[in-house]
Amino acid sequence: MRKTSRWHMVVALMAAMVAMAVPAGSAQAAERTAPPPMADGFGLTQVDTATGGPTNFYITVTTPEVTGKHHIKIILPSGYYDDPARRYPVLYFLHGSPDDPIQQNYPALTTSDQMITVIPDGGARGWYANWLNQRTQAGAQNWENFHLKQVIPFIDANLRTIATKKARAVAGVSMGGFGALHYAQVRPDLFSQTASLSGDIDLSVRSMDLRMAVVASLVAYEPSVDSDAVFGSPYPVFNADWRFNEVDPAAHMDKLKGVGVSIYVGNGRGDVTDLEFWVESASKHVKDSMDALGMPYYYVDYGDGSAWGTQCNGGHNAGCWEQDLRDLIPRLERSFAS
Repeated sequence: MRKTSRWHMVVALMAAMVAMAVPAGSAQAAERTAPPPMADGFGLTQVDTATGGPTNFYITVTTPEVTGKHHIKIILPSGYYDDPARRYPVLYFLHGSPDDPIQQNYPALTTSDQMITVIPDGGARGWYANWLNQRTQAGAQNWENFHLKQVIPFIDANLRTIATKKARAVAGVSMGGFGALHYAQVRPDLFSQTASLSGDIDLSVRSMDLRMAVVASLVAYEPSVDSDAVFGSPYPVFNADWRFNEVDPAAHMDKLKGVGVSIYVGNGRGDVTDLEFWVESASKHVKDSMDALGMPYYYVDYGDGSAWGTQCNGGHNAGCWEQDLRDLIPRLERSFAS
């Protein structure tokens, strides 16, 4: 039997088990005050108690793929319990460094009645990757496996998703912007849309500053690990940096043909101490790559933010990302509905 068939069979079985525990009908839905029950599976074990309300909550899981406990925040449409037969597309939203899913309180993420939003833990400096060195003090660090092989099928099994490429998107901010493009490149069969919001999306030698941001994050947070732990050496000497080149989103945009690409970025007001100043160049390099390939895309450089909502100053911050999401989410809804 093919691997994909086994996945779908397990997803269907777990979904049936969960459905028996979920109250159906609007009368029962009106009484719901707690998150829905979710069954363990795909290597994820729930610990602690689900926290939050019926449509905006987080669970805590453990997995052999990544040491420690990890939050997964889930935002359901307000009418999720009204129609037990209705299924929804899913946006996977990836946070930046050193954030946590429960800190992702963008109002825009709660506005959609058309899709489910899932925010999985990416670690303070996980870089949405399976680390090269698994023997650091940080322990197991297989973030890519955690998200693509565990979280996605777990969500499909426990919630009423539309478990198809067409109905699945991945987006992220900063480090998560890298993760969003990277995941769509390694698994274009899973996602129909990807979006970078101020993402570290050029890790080539043209953007050594962003390579150094990866290195800096490895030693900045406890437990400190060696600077080559994630992607190996960042230095372009005797091809020692080949792993950085292999995961560089800007160098592999051809892998996203057939996937909708959205890029949002500001200019940091020209301030070199603002990370946005540097990621603007990275975003332009990605745009140049897509232009050279003749790819369609959606690109917004809002500069100093003066014309991009009331909270954006063009910097690397939540005020600008909230406005990005206010623009992105309706566009995703239209894409899912088409």
